[in-house]
Amino acid sequence: MNPNIKELLGQITTLEDELRAALREQETQLLYQFKGKRVEFEGSIRETHRKLKRSLWRWIVTDRPQNFLTGPIIYSLIVPLAVLDLCVTFYQASCFPIYKIAKVRRADYIAIDRQHLAYLNGFERFHCTYCAYANGLIAYAAEIVARTEQYFCPIKHARQLFSSHSRYERFLAYGEAADYHAKLEEFRLALEKEIKN
Repeated sequence: MNPNIKELLGQITTLEDELRAALREQETQLLYQFKGKRVEFEGSIRETHRKLKRSLWRWIVTDRPQNFLTGPIIYSLIVPLAVLDLCVTFYQASCFPIYKIAKVRRADYIAIDRQHLAYLNGFERFHCTYCAYANGLIAYAAEIVARTEQYFCPIKHARQLFSSHSRYERFLAYGEAADYHAKLEEFRLALEKEIKN
């Protein structure tokens, strides 16, 4: 890899870490803390949240009608999402040990915690739980596929992509044929090292 690109990728990683730390610091100013896996707000914040909660009736009356009309379509996706969840989980459980790839922790991607927000009513909590599951699942599946791609074909595309997974930028350039198989083995060994960390 070009040393300049390698240095820029290192800087990006450092900046992303700093951004995560700054965001976490900002969140702690909202006066909540973790008690085990549960999030708890300071008493006055919790009380303010309760006062801001819309009743179910008021929410139904004031919510946009198209939200009710499209709800069945949105929630029908739970079936393919659950099938995807089962399939990718089974795939990594059965194949990753053979390939010596570290397994992706599902809990690192699917966070169901918005139901603790006192300013959300039952419908809003349900929506938030569904969205957290769906988006977390897609991220979980994407990481499983990204590790698979790193193992089998860590080569960038010729065409510029709008978005890609976190491993993609470190892949080989399109058409970089010199020592391909040796470099492929390096990518595979890097995956093995993740198991040990």
